[in-house]
Amino acid sequence: QVRLVESGGGLAQAGGSLRLTCAASGDIGSINTMGWYRQAPGKSREMVALITTDFITNYAPSVKGRFTISRDKNTIYLQMDSLKPEDTAVYYCNTHGPYGTTTGQGQGTQVIVSS
Repeated sequence: QVRLVESGGGLAQAGGSLRLTCAASGDIGSINTMGWYRQAPGKSREMVALITTDFITNYAPSVKGRFTISRDKNTIYLQMDSLKPEDTAVYYCNTHGPYGTTTGQGQGTQVIVSS
């Protein structure tokens, strides 16, 4: 099993920036893709950004051009710029195996963007 520790959430003003960090440990050999998901109040969880072991990235259309995901060994980062109030959500770090199976999920970190 993969253990994930997230950090970096908090409060930002619209137009500001935050950086999230997620460090993986445990069964890291099972990881193919790491990424960030978010869930806003009253909404379903959605994918924000993913990065594979080959550094291939995928972004939700709503964050493309504003957020950047990066990876350094078993740690991923989400640089969030030009934040909008609609980015307010709990952000979760997830890992996936080679067939898409979820192998780990973080406890979540709250991001609040004020207008």
